[in-house]
Amino acid sequence: MTPDATPDPYADPLRFGQRVQIIRERRGMTQTQLADLIGISPHTLRKIENGQQQPPRLDMVLRIAEALRVGDLADLTGHPEAHVDLFVGPGHPRLAAVKAAIDGFPLTTSAEPPPVTHLEARLHSAWKARHGAKNHRDAIGKLLPGLIRDTQALVRHADSSAERRAAQALLAQTYSLSQFFIAYQPDASLLWRVAERGMIAAQESDDPHTIGVAAWLLAQAHRDSGPRHFDAADAVNEEAVRYLEPLLPDASDDVLAISGALQFELGYTAARRRETGTAWRYWDQARAVARRLPVDYYHPVTSFSQAIMGAHAVTVAVELHQGGESVRQAARADGSVIRSRPRRARHRIEEARGYQLDGQPDTALASLEKAFEAAPETIRYNGYAKAILLEEVESTRAPRRRRAADLATRIGILAA
Repeated sequence: MTPDATPDPYADPLRFGQRVQIIRERRGMTQTQLADLIGISPHTLRKIENGQQQPPRLDMVLRIAEALRVGDLADLTGHPEAHVDLFVGPGHPRLAAVKAAIDGFPLTTSAEPPPVTHLEARLHSAWKARHGAKNHRDAIGKLLPGLIRDTQALVRHADSSAERRAAQALLAQTYSLSQFFIAYQPDASLLWRVAERGMIAAQESDDPHTIGVAAWLLAQAHRDSGPRHFDAADAVNEEAVRYLEPLLPDASDDVLAISGALQFELGYTAARRRETGTAWRYWDQARAVARRLPVDYYHPVTSFSQAIMGAHAVTVAVELHQGGESVRQAARADGSVIRSRPRRARHRIEEARGYQLDGQPDTALASLEKAFEAAPETIRYNGYAKAILLEEVESTRAPRRRRAADLATRIGILAA
């Protein structure tokens, strides 16, 4: 390494503050932005980064890790024994098979694909399993390799432009399902391949609903890559909203719902930026769309509905780091009406984040227990849930410490 090169926090034993500074700059964040996200003054953060202040307590370390989207706590602390995967899961046992199917392009096989109606029924069953199974990754991980290969074959064997568009729509839906499986897995490049291929297949399908879903997922991939990609997330979202807008007066419920889901995603990204007014404005627009849907309607991919808007309000408040507002919104939201198990579990995790922000750790743990009951695989791969549990296993209150340790053991953070 040359003398003027940026030190690598993944290789050199630097002070904690230096690691924070390097990772912050790699994320494209200013000191003021990071300080605002973690609730301290820029002056205090400057002292931490300059080594003029001792590394903070574990709870603050975890907040810094959350804000910087650090995947492994050891990368931030410099202590190999602190190896904890936060925002990336350890890798699902079925990941290798799914990856092999995505990466494979069998061009010489003469095998005929199954009939379209058969593939449509399999996809319907797979989405049903994704929303209904406690261990939803395991359920859809069994189905995805075959679905990927068969929908790819359907596209190759299409004889007419109409058949090809229909096949591309099914392939795009399969990639969408794959993205739900791959999220929070330790293979970022695979996630990007799936998100981009899904968008290409959706455009080839010329189907508005399929295009909207692919855009919704691609925007999430951009946003979850960090602050430098927020503009790209917005660009995808806004383009999809403009594309769908002329269709809305006579749109089906599914097209209307995906437009509402896209509106909320714009608010979600604004909340990540801490743009309070913009975030709530988009939430209001999404709610207006939801009110045009039947009361019992539920979007088959995004879960967008009238029932989900309470959960979305909790998410906005949490991302804005408004602890009190998060708790108020959580009290109004009825998580039990969310049909999708993984989406219900995610809502409980968002609730837990809100209670933690508001200084109610015991209630936060209760919400995480509800998340585990709804969908163990959701909490097992969620970095925010892990961060809360790791903080509370260090609690000075023995009952809280035991409760956190028990749940952490059940989801695999701590050894039994």
